[in-house]
Amino acid sequence: MTTPIDLRSDTVTKPTPGMRAAMAAAPVGDDQFGEDPTVNELQQRVAEMLGKEAALWLPSGTMANQVALRALTHPGDDVIVSRECHAVWHETGGGAANAGVQFTEIGTRGVFTVNEFVHAYKPAGHLLYPPTALVQIENTHNRAGGIVVPQDTVDAVCTAARARGVATFLDGARIWNASVASHRSPATLAAPFDVVTVAFSKGLGAPAGSILAGSRGFVALATRHRRMFGGAMRQVGILAAGAVYALDHQLERLPEDHANARLLAEQLSECPHVELDVTTVQTNILVFHLRDGAPDAARFVARAREKGVLTVAFGTRTVRVVTHLDVTSEQCEQAAVTLAAVAEGR
Repeated sequence: MTTPIDLRSDTVTKPTPGMRAAMAAAPVGDDQFGEDPTVNELQQRVAEMLGKEAALWLPSGTMANQVALRALTHPGDDVIVSRECHAVWHETGGGAANAGVQFTEIGTRGVFTVNEFVHAYKPAGHLLYPPTALVQIENTHNRAGGIVVPQDTVDAVCTAARARGVATFLDGARIWNASVASHRSPATLAAPFDVVTVAFSKGLGAPAGSILAGSRGFVALATRHRRMFGGAMRQVGILAAGAVYALDHQLERLPEDHANARLLAEQLSECPHVELDVTTVQTNILVFHLRDGAPDAARFVARAREKGVLTVAFGTRTVRVVTHLDVTSEQCEQAAVTLAAVAEGR
């Protein structure tokens, strides 16, 4: 049976032989006692990469986001976010269940301006409004097609938030892709924020793990909430070693994923049944719409699977594909031909 070309997400990657060897050989200890040397190495390294005082390993990006919300807000607070952000659309209501917050979605295509933030801000002590305690930016923005949020916009929003006593949080699960695309270091992208999260199980190809980074005081509080959420583990250096290996060996190859996404986009954009602006494809994600006359997204995904290409429906007529280290440029060319044919009903 032919192995399908899996473009559902950059989370579907398998550990490389080198990564598996590093994980098997990792020195470990009890992380809840702070004695896992591989976790400690990873936390210190990523804190330095992001320009933050301290960092904390967590098993997943969603848990990292949820811990950040719990530590930075109080129940009943308001959190300002971009439209269709991960925190609202892809965490099964965790913000409401775990932190008791509500979200105000603003902006378009993953970006909002400082004026939009100021207009949405709700001051503390108002008779009716929930106070805005946190502003969150997702960079790159998943549902907007992996776009990179302009740094001048980030700087302006964070400055306005700080002036109003609002905490700032970067959902930087794919900050590595944003760094490559923007030619800015992760530390530069993270600098305006109080707290940052980054992931290793997406573009970097590790099997699990994310990091929360911020002040030492924040990390101490986050450590407590991690335990509350069931995320405190023991000899977790086996997983942390995969992240260390990824930083050493799989960070520099990310431009290949971006080039493959652009290749896919350029070919798909020529299909009359596909609506796709190639200029919006900045990293390894492309989101396209199926025009009238094409199958709807559910039928498109099912038919593409039959033809050996795996994709994800993001709406009734919207589809997402993601490039990663386990697909080649030749496979992406083949996938583009297949997906165009499916869109045309062939």
